[in-house]
Parts: sequence; structure tokens; C-alpha cells
Amino acid sequence: MALASLYCRALLGVDAPEVLVEVHLGTGLPGFSLVGLPETSVKEAKERVRSAILNSGFKFPSKRITVNLAPANLPKEGGRFDLAIAIGILIASEQVQAAQIEQFECFAELALSGELRAVDGLIPCALAAKEKSRALIICCENQHESALTGVQAFVASNLTDVCAFLQGHKLLAQAQSCPMPKVQNPADMSDVLGQEQAKRVLEIAAVGGHNILLVGPPGTGKSMLAERFMTLLPKLSERHALQTAAIYSVCGKRRDDWYRPPYRSPHHSASSVALVGGGGKPKPGEISLSHRGVLFLDELPEFPRSVLDSLRQPLETNEVTISRAANQVTFPADFQLIGAMNPSPCGHISGELRRSTPDQILRYLGRLSGPFLDRFSLSIMVPLLPKGTLAAAQAGRQPQSESSEQIKIRVLQARDKQILRQGKLNHALTTREITEFCKLSIDDAEFLEHAINQMGLSIRAWHSLLKVARSIADLAGSEDLKRQHLLESLSYRAMDRLLKSISYE
Repeated sequence: MALASLYCRALLGVDAPEVLVEVHLGTGLPGFSLVGLPETSVKEAKERVRSAILNSGFKFPSKRITVNLAPANLPKEGGRFDLAIAIGILIASEQVQAAQIEQFECFAELALSGELRAVDGLIPCALAAKEKSRALIICCENQHESALTGVQAFVASNLTDVCAFLQGHKLLAQAQSCPMPKVQNPADMSDVLGQEQAKRVLEIAAVGGHNILLVGPPGTGKSMLAERFMTLLPKLSERHALQTAAIYSVCGKRRDDWYRPPYRSPHHSASSVALVGGGGKPKPGEISLSHRGVLFLDELPEFPRSVLDSLRQPLETNEVTISRAANQVTFPADFQLIGAMNPSPCGHISGELRRSTPDQILRYLGRLSGPFLDRFSLSIMVPLLPKGTLAAAQAGRQPQSESSEQIKIRVLQARDKQILRQGKLNHALTTREITEFCKLSIDDAEFLEHAINQMGLSIRAWHSLLKVARSIADLAGSEDLKRQHLLESLSYRAMDRLLKSISYE
């Protein structure tokens, strides 16, 4: 048999389109041609495969070898096709008999010795293979990822073992999930001294999935609060954990605990490509790596304005589409945004420590566009601690704050109410659903409209205020929205009041 066909898969964003690896041995001068739009890393497979076959005890055929990776218009990259190409050559040269090869998909890079090496993006490939009812042949390092998907996968350490398995001479072990190490999170909300209003806002944000902006002088605990916000969130469901695992798999990353919501905190020097995703061969950015979790942007005005504005659309659509001349890929980006910033260049907005003029403060705050700030449903001032707080805490006279577990119980109860009522968290309510689930009396509706007109807020802010008020009501166990819920929701618009107060100075 001078022709062999095997299945493998390419990567296109977080999708894994099928690739048919066709190997033909023909007459003529010995040569090795690889076609089908291969990138440089795929073209180099010729040398890896040649050495791996020879060092595994097989003969490399002295014929004209043509390998086609179909479809021809799909870009292929990486070493994931090495194993399929090598087995195809051995089957076509009749050194290996594998009648059931169409039941398998092969994913592994080959070392020159014939050893199998791990490849990136195995989880999307495993999910796609599972839909086709095919099993995988992979290396040991990838078995944990395949086990997450529930697909049948056979693990081998070298090319010789794979060939023996395909001929029925040897059994390969099936992939098993490695036990996840228990990650202890020593951080707790009770570690933060004071700042009870900020903790209350974080609780509301955890309930409804709202975006938060923390504004305050340096050293008031904004970063501590953002880090401890993660302790209020529930574990990811199996479906959501698999989504995040697929994104990390494409990037060649592995997390300690797949079921813990991801938390990303990029430096303010990050580019728009690093944050949103892209590149010549599009890869997920920070917003996709924080899918189903939290993206924390500290020192918000230090980010380039264009970079922050590039987040506006993903915050609305929960996905980002990267378009290139050759193809277009879409990455999921359903994340919760937490921003932290100083209120002025000097860090203070009032008192003796303020050294900035109103013009300097306005220029500093002007680095953030109005439409971007509109994406924050909650914004609060995180003030300096009252005098004597630190001494009282050191002496053990400071009242003990609530722990994260205590707050988390209320968060989970309120989330359960939302799922039962509307099937989603409050931040994801559509305009029609807001009308249905956030009903107001005529007096309360007129009150809220008058308030947003006085504050100069947009229609998006109107919807945000109603969603936040709905979360506050859920925490209070109230089925109806009341005036007190609207008042509390309006109190969490610190950035709007700050901009207005500075402009009047």
C-alpha cells in the first residue's frame, strides 16, 4: 500500500478544524514534499520525522514521499502533525499494519530519538474528536488535559510503542487525570482593615457580576480588596471550567485548579494585543484568559487610552473577534472588570496632601474616556483609614471583620435567587429583561430619572443602576425594587460625582 490517511487537527482560535494527513510513496528520485499550507514549524517536521523513524528501528523509505495536509487553505502550525506523518509513512511503506487507524486521531511532536512530546491546544482537539467518536493517541504530558474532556485517549512515550499498539502487539494505558493540588488561599476579606463600604460594594458586585471601579489615595487597600474579591466567587461549573481550560490550552498554559475562576492582573504597560488578543497568528489576550473570572487593572489612568477603549466592545458582547486577511477567529471574553486608580496625579483629592491643581486633576482623569467609564456599574471612593485605626488593630482592639466565607454564603444565596428567577446573573440582563425583572413604581421611576438627569448620566447608566439595585434587593431578600435599593445604587457613582466636583472648581 503506497497511500495512507490519518486524522489530526489544526488550531483556529479555540476551534480545532479537522485535518486529513495523506501520505503517498511514489517512484522517482527520493524526496520529501510537505504541502497543505504548512508554517515553518510544520515544514521542519521532515527532519524530525526522518530521524525519529530511523532511531525507532524502522527504515526510512528511499522513495518520493508526498505528505498533504488537507484542507489546503487552512493554515497549519506547530509540531502536532509529527506523529501522524510518521505513522502515515510507516503504513504507506507497509512496515506497520494498522487496519483501524481511522478510529484514532494522533497528536504529538516527535523528538529525534522517537520520543513523544506534548503539544499545545489539546483540549479543543479532544472535544472535537469526541464529537466524531474517535480516540486520541497522545504523549504522557498531555493526558491530564484529555482526561478533563472525557474523551478516550491512549498514552504512549515513543513512536515504537504507538506502532506496536496499532498492530495489536501491545496495550497502551488510557489517559488518567492527575489529581489537582489543593491550592490554599491564605487571603481573606477579614485581612482588610476597615473599608466596610468597599467590602459591601464587592459583595454586591459578586452577587450580580457587576464591574467595579475603586478610587482612592495610595495605600488604602484597593489592590488588597481586588485580590480578596476572588474569595467571594463560587467554583466554576464543569462546562465553564472546560471553556477556560480550552483557552489556556491554546496558549500552552496550565492552571493549578481548573475550577477556580481565573484572575488576571496585567501591568499597565500591556499593549492592546496583549490585552485583547491578536498577533500574526491570533492568540487569546488577557480578557480571554480571564474568561469566567476577573480582570484587574491597577493604576488605570497609566494604561494608554486606546488600550482601555479597546475593552469597550468585549465588555458588551462577551467575546472578541480578531480579523486578519487570511482568517477570522473569535475568542470568548465574558469577564468581570475591576479597576483601581488614584483620584489625582499626586494621589490625593483634598486636604494638606493635595498638590495638584484642578486642571492637572482633570487632565489626569481625562485619560479615561467617558464611554469606558460608563462600563463600570459601581464606583466608590476608598478613603484613608481614620486616625487610630492602625494602633487599635495592632493592640487587638479593632473589631473582627466578617470573613470571606461568611460573605460568600450570602453571595451564593443571592445568586441562586437570580438563576431561579431569570436563568442568569443580573449584569447580563437584556433591556427587555430589565423591564420584566426590575419593575419600579411610577414615583420611583420618576425619582430615578430625575436623579440621572441631575447627575448627567446616560441611558446605559440607567440600566446599570437598575441592575445594581436588583442585586441589592436580592441580597436583602426582597422580591420588589424599593426606593432604598435605588438610593444605595445611586450612592455608588463616586466617579461621576468626582468629575463633576472638579469641573466646578
